[in-house]
Amino acid sequence: MHGQTLPSFELAAALRAECHVLGRLPFSHVLLMNKSEMPWFILVPETAVIECCDLNVHEQQTLQDEINRLSHFIRARFPITKLNVATIGNIVAQLHIHIIGRHPADAWWPNVAWGQRSAGGYEAARVSEIANLLVTHLGSDYRPA
Repeated sequence: MHGQTLPSFELAAALRAECHVLGRLPFSHVLLMNKSEMPWFILVPETAVIECCDLNVHEQQTLQDEINRLSHFIRARFPITKLNVATIGNIVAQLHIHIIGRHPADAWWPNVAWGQRSAGGYEAARVSEIANLLVTHLGSDYRPA
């Protein structure tokens, strides 16, 4: 059911509250965490499944491809030295993958990004700039929000 909206699919309220919804890849919604200390993106596959291991093989491959594409985007567009990719889900059970670009000079290095208090979110102009860069980088199967 890639590329179509599930009738009952809805982004978790906590993700909607903490993120900018930027667009859609064939399987996942692309979000930007509203913490401007580092490039922190979230992919939310459009599925009722809550664990990656429960996706079918095709969905797993599609999700991994989308993770790789977003990871390459972050490396190409932000000054980072390390990518943190994780599916934590302790607070938000909905399957979602954090892809965070880290650098020894970032605000929270070397600590984890989760649970850190942000000094501020993104300005609207910066969100638009990042959204436009995604359109250019991710190609024709990416649909902006």
